[in-house]
Amino acid sequence: MDNKINQNQINIELSEEVAEGIYSNLAIISHSHSEFVVDFVRLVPNVPKAKVKSRIILTPQHAKRLMKAMMDNIKRYEAQFGIIEDPEAGQMPPMNFTPTAQA
Repeated sequence: MDNKINQNQINIELSEEVAEGIYSNLAIISHSHSEFVVDFVRLVPNVPKAKVKSRIILTPQHAKRLMKAMMDNIKRYEAQFGIIEDPEAGQMPPMNFTPTAQA
């Protein structure tokens, strides 16, 4: 049984640059029939132009697994620290959209 556990382990490398992370306060989500695209954006007050800081492309199956993992982590976070309030609800652009044109 130990052999199966060792065979299924994945060695994940995290470089210093990636470990620092990228701050984002907006996510824009679009999709096609074969993929989900998540653009992480940083909005800065009083600056009319925002930059995409990172783009992640996922299969539909992985997008669904990510959504479930996020929901599970939010539930555990709120159980430990309390409900996450959203005082800015309705003040930001929508977090997802379907593109009108595709390349």
